[in-house]
Amino acid sequence: MTKKEWKNKTVVTEFILLGFGNSPELDPLLFLMFLFIYLVTITGNILILVLTVTNQHLHTPMYFFLGNLACLEICYSSNILPRMLLGFLGGDRSISVSRCFTQYYFFGCLAAAECYLLAVMSYDRYLAVCKPLHYPSRMSSKLCLQLGAASWISGFISNSILTSLISNLDFCGPNEIEHFFCDSFPMIKLSCSDTQMAGFVTSVVAGVCSLPPFLLTFLSYLYIIITVMRIPSATGRQKAFSTCSTHLIVVVLFYWSILTVYVLPHRDTQTSPNKVFSVFYTILTPLVNPLIYSLRNKEVKEALQKQASRFLAFRGLLSVKRK
Repeated sequence: MTKKEWKNKTVVTEFILLGFGNSPELDPLLFLMFLFIYLVTITGNILILVLTVTNQHLHTPMYFFLGNLACLEICYSSNILPRMLLGFLGGDRSISVSRCFTQYYFFGCLAAAECYLLAVMSYDRYLAVCKPLHYPSRMSSKLCLQLGAASWISGFISNSILTSLISNLDFCGPNEIEHFFCDSFPMIKLSCSDTQMAGFVTSVVAGVCSLPPFLLTFLSYLYIIITVMRIPSATGRQKAFSTCSTHLIVVVLFYWSILTVYVLPHRDTQTSPNKVFSVFYTILTPLVNPLIYSLRNKEVKEALQKQASRFLAFRGLLSVKRK
């Protein structure tokens, strides 16, 4: 059927997000589970962001990038989880086409930005561990700002291309998206236009945004682990290796799930597995990043204790004044 003939068909005005299946009896349980995840994610990342801004001892390149990551994760989770929670709570899983494209736009921008930011953070750790004498001169405040800005800007530019391409497709029905949020391949699958170019460009852009950062991150941590293994102290070596390996596991999980969904050949039979993989980079990664990257650090623990002490002292002062 030609494109002109499709234009005469009913134009879709809203999509239905099928989520995790049609099981209304599971909706209350899923709602509570994802609400808990969302609250913990937002609380943890806001805490990291506040600490890195207010504590002078955390005004270093590493915590500057961690603050950027925390801000990104807050936006990332808030773009997806609240809409999902409303679907579980009220049963209405419809979303207008314009809101669907908006959700996809910000999701894609933030996902790409996170890929670049994780690579920048790994490079920062590589310089700190493997080139400690050159670290202060190489990782200057100006370079930190440039790398942070480049991560955000690159992410938003790259997904602007995809969103523009997908939004120009025709959607004539059906309108049920086999996913829990508006994503590229599930939306492309519903289009009544020729989608070959859109699918190809999506895979290419996703590969450019994820594969080079992944290789840079992996190589950085590989050099870090090699350097750590040369530490004479067994205790210091074990502690450093434990931290680096945990970081590497989370990073590999994030990149691996994205590469599996967007870069590997896409088939209809992959829909359900892709939904599972998507949980890793949309929900679990923002949840564990504050714990893995920040809350285990000695400096962050000390800053947290100081903030807690100040808060308790302030509350005590207010109580005295009221009396």
